[in-house]
Amino acid sequence: MLEDEPAGSSAGLPLDGVLVADFSRVLAGPLATMHLADLGARVVKVERPGAGDETRRWGPPFSATGTTYFESVNRNKESLCLDLADPGDQGLARELALRADVLVQNFTPGALDGLGLGLEGLRRANPRLVTVSISGFGTAGGAAVPGYDFVVQALGGLMHITGEADGPPSKVGVAVVDVLCGKDAALGALAALVRRGVTGRGGHVEVDLLSSLQAALVNQVQSFVGAGIDPVRSGSHHPSIAPYELLDCADGPLAVACGTDAMFSRMAAELGLPGLADDPRFTTNADRVRHRPQLRAVLEERLAREPAAAWEQRLVAARVPAGRVATVAEGLRLAERLGLEPVLDVVDDDGRVVGRQVRAPVRVSPSPPQPRRAPPALGQHDAALRAWLAPPVHSVPTDPLEP
Repeated sequence: MLEDEPAGSSAGLPLDGVLVADFSRVLAGPLATMHLADLGARVVKVERPGAGDETRRWGPPFSATGTTYFESVNRNKESLCLDLADPGDQGLARELALRADVLVQNFTPGALDGLGLGLEGLRRANPRLVTVSISGFGTAGGAAVPGYDFVVQALGGLMHITGEADGPPSKVGVAVVDVLCGKDAALGALAALVRRGVTGRGGHVEVDLLSSLQAALVNQVQSFVGAGIDPVRSGSHHPSIAPYELLDCADGPLAVACGTDAMFSRMAAELGLPGLADDPRFTTNADRVRHRPQLRAVLEERLAREPAAAWEQRLVAARVPAGRVATVAEGLRLAERLGLEPVLDVVDDDGRVVGRQVRAPVRVSPSPPQPRRAPPALGQHDAALRAWLAPPVHSVPTDPLEP
């Protein structure tokens, strides 16, 4: 554990002893650093005095302690307010970087250079430092273009393929590009730390929203790159698999995903249509994709005889992936029934329960339970962190990942 770390020890977790200087804000960067914090890193979140991260004001909804938006990506962190235009605070920011193992930032490319915090200079002074830069459109032609998830969903093609075929384009129901980019940033930081364990030197990681989105389009983008086919909106159905879509039952839709011919045969038998799998129009997946409208009509005629819940139970029992369209609350209740412990209590620095959050998705064994420290109030750890960083010692930490 590093000196002067607050309550809520991460001892025994994979990144115990790793110090992260978090100069990021909004979503992608804070999510990346929260992933590192959930794995045991000590994360110091640097915020603007009096304002802090923009998401502290992005509400409603509000919890008892702040906006739920901010809280969703900032647990297990300490908050330090620094005015990066002030020479004294610049010195403290530099000292934090010189002690850190990882620095994450999403300033406009080059902006930190004018604040005495140029990343190349920091890596020269602290050769083991891993710097992570997150931008909207990279550091070349798009360096000056502001990047927000909603706009990148539009420009990157995601909106074009989301929605009903005869309807308008639509955004995804969460800032998924920021989420993907945040996960890419955390992945890059971890890879750089592993390499540092071999070479003894850090390095630089670059991610951008547009590239993260385009990589995440997987089969859709490859249909254009590999076959010259530019995907279009197709509602809930999959362009390459059938049936793999929402199908109407007596009381509402049911999601059905038949990824193999065997699954389709089992579905046909459960619906009382055993000969359907032998119909030349539906024998193989390629056949079913070509004749999707006819297949859908046959399936929905039979599904309309019972409610979705009944069909879900029957198809799942027949080992056919199927499920009703649930609300977020219903999804959490399902995870609870399955024993996944989706929601955990979070505590303040004194160990008192002050709220609840969704559990981190990654479990690493053997390790103790994940730290559950609540997202910090603005400047909550100012006094302790300022005392720890001043006077500067310009020391470079030993590598906590070395054996």
